[in-house]
Amino acid sequence: MSRISPCLWYNGQAEEAARFYVSIFGGSVDFINRFPQDQPTPAPFKGGDVLMVEFTLLGDSYQALNGGPEFGFTEAVSLSVACRDQAEIDRYFDALTADGGSPGPCGWLKDKYGLSWQLVTQEIMDLYKTGDGPGIQRMMTEMMTMQKLDTARMKAAFEGAAS
Repeated sequence: MSRISPCLWYNGQAEEAARFYVSIFGGSVDFINRFPQDQPTPAPFKGGDVLMVEFTLLGDSYQALNGGPEFGFTEAVSLSVACRDQAEIDRYFDALTADGGSPGPCGWLKDKYGLSWQLVTQEIMDLYKTGDGPGIQRMMTEMMTMQKLDTARMKAAFEGAAS
């Protein structure tokens, strides 16, 4: 387990969510901790229900906690994925928005649990790091017209080609 791991709060779907993410990104469900059978548990949970799931995605560790209905996800926190290429963006985007997920602006999306994700290719992240102000501005202007990012269009805009 990593020394620092995001702990994601769910309302009863911690194991389901961890298995969903592992099915998309690969990795493993590493440990499942359950509420004790012989001790009081917070509503709506009962003894034996899943409390915490530790899982690994792309080599990084995460925790999924069944904390109850008090808190939900907001866009203030998202998981950003550096994709190898457009095909990987497409595959992750389709999987994460399936069955109740929803696309958002500029490469963001929410999965069916309400967790926000950002999908971008490493190539685009590298263009941001060039320091080429006009190119970056053109690329950002193009990005503002997108939901799922289109690497070819963003690169063309960076290079000054009309979309």
